[in-house]
Amino acid sequence: MRARGMFGVRGSGDTSGYGRLAPPKPRHDNASRPFGGDHDVVADALESALAARGERWDDAVERAVLHRGELTLHIARTHLPAVASALRDDEALRFELCLGVSGVHQPGETGRELHAVYHLQSITHGRRLRLEVSVPESDPHIPSLCGIYPTTDWHERETYDFFGIEFDGHPSLTRIEMPDDWVGHPQRKDYPLGGIPVEFKGARIAPPDQRRSYN
Repeated sequence: MRARGMFGVRGSGDTSGYGRLAPPKPRHDNASRPFGGDHDVVADALESALAARGERWDDAVERAVLHRGELTLHIARTHLPAVASALRDDEALRFELCLGVSGVHQPGETGRELHAVYHLQSITHGRRLRLEVSVPESDPHIPSLCGIYPTTDWHERETYDFFGIEFDGHPSLTRIEMPDDWVGHPQRKDYPLGGIPVEFKGARIAPPDQRRSYN
C-alpha cells in the first residue's frame, strides 16, 4: 500500500497551503443580453432609467459578467453616480440598500489594477446586483456614493485605507483601521507581508515574507 502523508496528502506532503499551488485564473466571462430571468428585467429597467437621465447603457456599462447565477455590471467610473441613482430610485428597480464596498487589487490587469465592488439589494423586489468599477493605480479616483447610499461612508473609508482607492466627494476620507501616519495600503497584493523574527526554544523563525516565495 502506497504511503500517504498527513490528511491523505500525496506528493510533496506540504499541507501549509503555499507549496506548489497554482492560483486559479480570474474569470472574465462576458455575458450578453438576454441574461435570463430577473436579470433581464433589471437590465431593461436600468437601460430605460438611464435613458430618462440622458445616459446611454453602452456608455455606462462596460461589460457584464454572469457567473453562478449572479450578475455583475462593470460600470465606467464617470457614470457610477447616475447608475446608482437610477438603481435606487426607479420604481422597477428599487435597489434601496448598498450592503458594502469591497476593494480588489489585480496587479496583472494593466490600467485596471484597482477595483471597487458594490453589493446592492432590492428589498422591494427581492433581488441582488453587483456593480464593479475598475481604475488604474496611477489614477485611483472613483466618485463617492455617500450621497446616494449613506451606508457606504465607512466602507469607502476602509477601502481607501486598505487599497488606496480615493472616493471623490466623500465627506471625510481618512484612514479607519490603520494609523493616520501609516505608509502604504496593506491589502494590495504587492504590499510586503511584514512580520518580526520569532525565537522558539532556541530556533529562529524568519518573518513570513522571508520564509519562501509566494508567487
